[in-house]
Amino acid sequence: MSIPIIINEDWYFDFGQAIHDCQNVKKNIRIERSTNMNYSHEVENMCVVAKGPNHGPAPIPEEGKWVKSYQISDISGLSHGIGWCAPQQGACKLTLNVKEGIVQEALVETIGCSGMTHSAAMAAEILTGKTLLECLNTDLVCDAINVAMREIFKQLAYGRSQTAFSEGGLPIGAGLEDLGKGLRSQVGTMFSTGAKGVRYMEMAEGYVTKMALDEGGEVTGYQFVKVGKMLEDIRHGKTPDEAYKNNIGQYGRFDDAAKYIDPREE
Repeated sequence: MSIPIIINEDWYFDFGQAIHDCQNVKKNIRIERSTNMNYSHEVENMCVVAKGPNHGPAPIPEEGKWVKSYQISDISGLSHGIGWCAPQQGACKLTLNVKEGIVQEALVETIGCSGMTHSAAMAAEILTGKTLLECLNTDLVCDAINVAMREIFKQLAYGRSQTAFSEGGLPIGAGLEDLGKGLRSQVGTMFSTGAKGVRYMEMAEGYVTKMALDEGGEVTGYQFVKVGKMLEDIRHGKTPDEAYKNNIGQYGRFDDAAKYIDPREE
């Protein structure tokens, strides 16, 4: 059905006709491309069966809109991807903020492999300014980061981004909010043995300095220091001792403990 949109007496836009014209252009492009293709003898001898449906791709949610994605510039959103390397000795969390197919912001977080931190430095410099397709076909130095790129591509291409239903998406710089105060990755590090039990080394809150144990030797809480915030305070003029004391916190029934241990020394 043709739907004219009248702006004034001298100009109107026929929406239905415009859609029809666009579909004809797409059909012509397909025909032009097909003439350059080689077909097998079997296919050459087949009769033509007309194709009925021509409704395009299913729309996906992107930054508060439903978008039919025809090309890479149709993709926008902020999402995350997790990757791992072949020997599985390290992992990467990759966060990208994509606007109209181009990566405008990249956050690369790595764990478990010392060499991967240097790869992450290179990848962070490489990714921004490229289209999603370029990023997918660029060597990001480390297997884990390459796999993370593959996984985040799938999230964005299928409309499973964090900003799928957020109108306008998120501003450039939103990826840093995942890091919290002090801008440090949230890392959990725990170690245990059957003979000596568990040791908490690092929690999301920070570096664990003490573990609290009850009369039976079970963990009841822990004390931590917010390393990122502490270093920030030192940079802003506080003494190291003052900054350290101001950024100590605790979790659980820490004050009621029968015993305290240093998880790295005891």
